[in-house]
Amino acid sequence: MNRDVIVERLAKEFETKKEYVANVMDMLDNGDTVPFISRYRKELHGDMDVRGLSERYEYMKNLEARKETALAAIEEQGKLTPELKRRFENALTLGEVEDLYLPYRPKKKTRASVAKARGLEPLADLLLSNGKAPAEKLAENFLGDEVLDAAAALNGACDIIAERVAENADIRSMARSYVFERGTLSAARATDEDTVYDNYYDFHAAPKRIQGHQCLAINRAEKEGALKVKIESDSDRMIAQIERRVIPRGSNYADILDSAVTDSYDRLLEPAIIRDIRSSLTEQAEDGAIRNFKVNLKALLMQAIVPDKVIMGLDPGYSHGCKVGIIDSQGAVLTTDVVYLHQKNRAADRLSQLCKKYGVGCIAIGNGTASRETEELASGLGIDYVIVSEAGASVYSVSKLAEEEFPDFDTNVRSAISIARRLQDPLAELVKIDPKSIGVGQYQHDLNQKKLSEALAGVVEDCVNSVGVNVNTASAPLLSRIAGLNATTAKNIVAYRTENGAFTSRRQLLKVPRLGAKAYEQCAGFLRVAGGKNILDNTGIHPESYEAAEKLLALLGYTTDDVKAERLGDLAERAKKYNDIEISEKCGAGAATMADIAKELVKPGRDMREELPPPVFRKGVMGIEDLEENMVLDGTVRNVIDFGAFVDIGVHQDGLVHISEIADRYIKHPSEVLTPGQNVRVKIIKLDKAKKRISLSIKQAK
Repeated sequence: MNRDVIVERLAKEFETKKEYVANVMDMLDNGDTVPFISRYRKELHGDMDVRGLSERYEYMKNLEARKETALAAIEEQGKLTPELKRRFENALTLGEVEDLYLPYRPKKKTRASVAKARGLEPLADLLLSNGKAPAEKLAENFLGDEVLDAAAALNGACDIIAERVAENADIRSMARSYVFERGTLSAARATDEDTVYDNYYDFHAAPKRIQGHQCLAINRAEKEGALKVKIESDSDRMIAQIERRVIPRGSNYADILDSAVTDSYDRLLEPAIIRDIRSSLTEQAEDGAIRNFKVNLKALLMQAIVPDKVIMGLDPGYSHGCKVGIIDSQGAVLTTDVVYLHQKNRAADRLSQLCKKYGVGCIAIGNGTASRETEELASGLGIDYVIVSEAGASVYSVSKLAEEEFPDFDTNVRSAISIARRLQDPLAELVKIDPKSIGVGQYQHDLNQKKLSEALAGVVEDCVNSVGVNVNTASAPLLSRIAGLNATTAKNIVAYRTENGAFTSRRQLLKVPRLGAKAYEQCAGFLRVAGGKNILDNTGIHPESYEAAEKLLALLGYTTDDVKAERLGDLAERAKKYNDIEISEKCGAGAATMADIAKELVKPGRDMREELPPPVFRKGVMGIEDLEENMVLDGTVRNVIDFGAFVDIGVHQDGLVHISEIADRYIKHPSEVLTPGQNVRVKIIKLDKAKKRISLSIKQAK
């Protein structure tokens, strides 16, 4: 497959122009980053999904590399034909390539390889050629020291035929499709012990009907020894179909070939395709889980910030006390402390003193052990509070990064500071933690970890760059997620500003060690310099477009002072004097770039997350014993999974909204409607206080 074919296929897949695909491929090959291409090269790609195309392009490059390796190996064996080469070139998936390559792949010792070594392959060819001579007569021509009689010769030839049948790409594909479509995957209880997999103790479904979460649950249960799993199908029917393809009509050797085909299916083909189907189901389930994880992670990272407030973070605990961390509006630590829940009055007095002394505007409470008791304590302070997921906080608190950031603080106190910062700026704090530890996935520890890590890293990168960061306050981990930067250049930026003071312009970045022209091109537009010499440095406008921005200001009668004072509220109205083409020609940049420039000029330095709905703050505390069926409450979506969503309604036990109770219309997946962090109104439709199970409905709460 040449480059033009790749371009054509990707253009069709992404429903876009071939020239856009070719442009993106060229830029990626040139070392440009996905965020840079997405944001600053829109004229070259038509505002397409650059991240998605990048992933597919990488897959297709790997596919082509695998084809080249396989073809070279077959050619070296002297077995490459024009037809086989054509089939390789037309293969669209790695699975197809592997099926085609299977007969030529170097193998360990098999029954067929032993038979070939004994010179029995010509006998196998004769049996398949519909000859007239008796089989035993044919076999006599192949006797020797290792083949003592005709029966041994015929058995060896059948072993060769069986392997050929099992490795035939067309037969393999047909059998795989048949079992996938018409087979039955069954799961049965494998232990007398009670498990959480009771839904699957008597489970039967066609493989094609298995849902992703079912597949992952069954896989985990099988691994833990809780379930026995098998796939069955009508093997007689499948064998008959294969025989029609393999056995020549009217063959004198039909009985022998029938035996070879049956052996091939039972011993080689069926076990192989069952493994393929299980593997394919798992891969599809993993891909679905990763897609869901990406959606959830993006929603979590892009939650509303809580700016301009002093925040108290509380990390609940009994034996080591409830840790306290107070941060200012910029995230700097003001003080830390520890209070003890069993000394309720003393703890309340101390928290009250701290709130008054530092002007605490709101409180963030971790949702771990003793969270409810901590909430009761905080609710008496008369200050708004929020329950914050502390997933991954303990991982961060003992990390090398936390030690570097807070060398003088105990690990428990670091968690309290992190909880406070999670409320203040979720994105800036959560990038310090492995995304897999954040707790918005489904079976994440069972997934392909490399694929999951790469996918989540892309989400984090996209989120960080879409928001942009303040180069003078951002941590090294946050900076390292900026396009064009890495851990080394991020640390160098922090070291440079520590030694030389705050950056006053973007151009100063070129003085940072190991941050060259290419890295500057990629990162500059995503780094903000607040209070610098040029107001444009505090926008998402790339330095390469400053001239175009200045021309637009002049064209519409503004100055950079107007931008700084945010006096461009009527920009859209003034721009109506010109059409998009005129503005582009006069300013020297494409229409998409000019549109982005205009948005940035109107709101310089603004954080897009300020416009999102704020967290749900509380002042009173409620327990599950206070709940009753038919109550309607406000809640916050914590996690979205294949079969529904978990919603925090303020009782330390998330309720489940089943997919059937989310919307009045049919939805294929809950993520079509819900995202983590979203505020929703829910109705309690079923309540089991003993088991602490809460069933909720969104559609019935309207």
